[in-house]
Amino acid sequence: MWLKIYKHSLSLAFAILFIISFSLHFYGSLKDYNEEQLSKEQPTITALQYITESRFWFESFQNWQSEFLAVASLVILSIWLREKGSPESKPVDMPHHETP
Repeated sequence: MWLKIYKHSLSLAFAILFIISFSLHFYGSLKDYNEEQLSKEQPTITALQYITESRFWFESFQNWQSEFLAVASLVILSIWLREKGSPESKPVDMPHHETP
């Protein structure tokens, strides 16, 4: 089981990082939006309503930090993690001491 997970560890790591960063961005953006609404004495909205707002999607696509995180993740994680079938990857079950 652990070998199967390790065979796809790079994809799993990127998927988990994406979900975490997207969730944190969504939570912070929704909280900020609702605080602005309260300061203007406007009604707040739910998470389901906010996910359809153009403001959220604009912020998401313009989030420059995510670009730097993606590049750093590619460089750093690809050194230690493997993806089965990748031409850059050594055989997944080969011990470290047997690879150049």
